Amino acid sequence: MARADKQAAVAEIVESFNDSAGAVLTEYRGLTVKQLQELRRSLGANANYAVVKNTLAKIAATEAGITAFDDLLTGPTAIAFINGDVVEAAKGLRDFAKANPTLVIKGGVLDGKPLDATEIAKLADLESREVLLGKLAGAMLASLSQAVYLLNAPLAQAARLAGALQAKAEQDPSILAGGAGTPVAAEEAPTEPAAEAADETEAPADEAPAAEEAPAEETAAEATASDEGDTTEA
Repeated sequence: MARADKQAAVAEIVESFNDSAGAVLTEYRGLTVKQLQELRRSLGANANYAVVKNTLAKIAATEAGITAFDDLLTGPTAIAFINGDVVEAAKGLRDFAKANPTLVIKGGVLDGKPLDATEIAKLADLESREVLLGKLAGAMLASLSQAVYLLNAPLAQAARLAGALQAKAEQDPSILAGGAGTPVAAEEAPTEPAAEAADETEAPADEAPAAEEAPAEETAAEATASDEGDTTEA
């Protein structure tokens, strides 16, 4: 390969590193051309699966500031540059490797952080972005429904109170004037009879002593008359 071609190839790999959210380094030893095409189709628009030369890939990784691939660039090498959902691409690589064991996942890098094969497998076990967004949307919808219910509850209670007040006002219109209703006249009636009863009860008390003193006056008169009679006879 001419020097200019090597520089162009390195620049292309560097650009792929810089433009991707992550990259997964694989060894494709034993895979046929047809199987490599199937792998690219399975990754779809989420990743660009490119076969690279180890020396050029190492230079490009160094220029892109990636050191995770230094010890992994051995054997037939291909890199999956992930442009879309990293989890979805990791699932595609994992599932293809299960069906085609000759594909070996060596390691990778995600947002500049190195990942080994075990971490990539764990990444593939996560739920995809679409599933997480669906769950988030469901949770937000449930929260909004609960908020609407909490906001409507006081309004419904106020409506019930207004209905009860209206029913009460239809029975007693004086409530609308700000009072508690018209007082019952019968409640004031017992006041005057009670006073009259009290007057009738006190009257005999004033007359009783006069009735008791009358005999005393008559007795004194009789006694005087008796004394005068006795004097005349003498």
